[in-house]
Amino acid sequence: MRILGIDPGTGILGFGIIEVTRGKSQLVDAGVIRTPVKEDDAVRLQTIFEELTGIIAETKPQEMSVEKLFFAQNVTTAMTVAQARGVVLLAGQQAGLKIFEYTPLQIKQALTGYGRAEKKQIQEMVRVILHLQVVPKPDDCADALAAAITHSMTFRI
Repeated sequence: MRILGIDPGTGILGFGIIEVTRGKSQLVDAGVIRTPVKEDDAVRLQTIFEELTGIIAETKPQEMSVEKLFFAQNVTTAMTVAQARGVVLLAGQQAGLKIFEYTPLQIKQALTGYGRAEKKQIQEMVRVILHLQVVPKPDDCADALAAAITHSMTFRI
């Protein structure tokens, strides 16, 4: 099973693709989609959509795992990230992927067994689970891989 994990964002959107075979996860690809801050929102969303559509076509995942939004303070940031998230869901739906969503708490719980784990603990678990030499950078990329791993653990793929 090939899973695409997404850490939504407008300026930086993290993605990570893993291949899960008999319960073992392996990194296929990971990175970020960046959009310029000064660019019009519609152009930024189009860039995210086009780049993500290309990544999906190239790596051919069957399922998508997207981190749910959890904002308590900045409403403006929450709105722009929600727009990017909508574009992500559309790209996944159009590609025929099964889409699953997980809260940050669920991701932390799945990877560490502790819902209040620190970001560094999550990143280290991503490194260990995928048998990597170093933690994937930037953080958005590691967060996307964590979403993909959470899905594989949730469904015991």
